[in-house]
Amino acid sequence: MSAHILAWFTLDHIWMLIGFGGQGLFASRFIVQWFKSEMEGRSVIPVAFWYCSLGGGLITLAYTIHLGSAPLILGQMSGLVVYSRNLYLIFRERALLRDAAAGGETAR
Repeated sequence: MSAHILAWFTLDHIWMLIGFGGQGLFASRFIVQWFKSEMEGRSVIPVAFWYCSLGGGLITLAYTIHLGSAPLILGQMSGLVVYSRNLYLIFRERALLRDAAAGGETAR
């Protein structure tokens, strides 16, 4: 039985699992967003949404590179730009708010 299970783990099957893992992580971002919105009682996009997008996108990009599909590779790469940019904007805004708060405390 165990030999049969081990025989299943071919390179193609491992790549298939990687592809499913990337898609699963990518899809989990909607659950994260839904739960956070329910907690807040309004529609919000938490930072974890962008991390799930970025992580799932990177894993899926690796899978599409393995497949060698130029349209899928381009699609994944363009999404990664958007997810990275959103995280950058979020962290830049937080840094500006921290700086403003620190400046406001010293002026008092």
